[in-house]
Amino acid sequence: MMDHNDQCVLVTGGAGFIGSHTVDLLLAYGYSVRVLDNFSTGRRVNLPTHEQLDVVRGDIRSQDDVFSAMQGVTHCLHLAAQVSVPRSVEDPYDSATHNILGALNVMQAAAQAKVTKLVYASSAAVYGAPAQLPLTEASCLQPLSPYGLEKWVDERYATLLNSLHGLPSLGLRYFNVYGPRQDPQSPYAGVVARFIDRLLADQAPIVFGDGQQSRDFIYVGDVARANLAALFSEQCGICNVATGQRINLLELIDLLNQFTGCSLPTQHLPAKAEDIQHSYGDTQRLAEWLSLTPQWTLSEGLSELVQEYRQTIANETGYPLTANA
Repeated sequence: MMDHNDQCVLVTGGAGFIGSHTVDLLLAYGYSVRVLDNFSTGRRVNLPTHEQLDVVRGDIRSQDDVFSAMQGVTHCLHLAAQVSVPRSVEDPYDSATHNILGALNVMQAAAQAKVTKLVYASSAAVYGAPAQLPLTEASCLQPLSPYGLEKWVDERYATLLNSLHGLPSLGLRYFNVYGPRQDPQSPYAGVVARFIDRLLADQAPIVFGDGQQSRDFIYVGDVARANLAALFSEQCGICNVATGQRINLLELIDLLNQFTGCSLPTQHLPAKAEDIQHSYGDTQRLAEWLSLTPQWTLSEGLSELVQEYRQTIANETGYPLTANA
């Protein structure tokens, strides 16, 4: 166990899905961590009780909350956001208050506190429908939703604040992140969580369109590793966080059927207009800048996740879930 008591990391949205896994990793490496979360989607149960963990209830839309939480920290990982693409379409104003004004609060406070490094969550949503694959950090940006546009604006603000105030920052364009603690009932849940939730409830998985659309799925443990590496690297700019591989949704369901013991026919609904057909990320910069290669294969990650779901159901019901249930 390493000792990094002289360094304190603020993680906004630290009680959430990606945030809590990153907090666990930071604590394991001996860092002091402060979490700022309004608990609208994050859960306190996701975080351990730890002598080097300080949990603060607050909102990134409040300058006072953010500036107060930033005091005494050396590094900042900004993950708090409104992360639902459909919600950003339905209510772009509310989404922008989180994802642009909230992010700007964090960046301004980080600059004023002269933090050593700011790492912030961007998204593959900035790319929109790709003209060519794989997507590199230099690919054309044509976001198809307010959410994607908001993340692009964040990237521009980060670049500008580096020029104006010398704030060192690295934006991570996450692709399709999956893993434990992703709430399948949430409107923000990824397709993996929703598929498993339905299969284990003996319900047919729902696919919008023909199911041939493909995505780059990366396990949350690898995303946490990328966050940690980014915080303590000297690299600034933008970096994809992806596996460099893709799988279509029907193939994904086949894999999940193997791990759940289910074989329900897939239910198809009309395709969504905002859905892109194919996406996967180039990982050269991830390897060169952060010396990172994803460790989890999709099969390993899905197997781990299904086991975790079974355990959760068993804990809640008091009955173990059989392989064919």
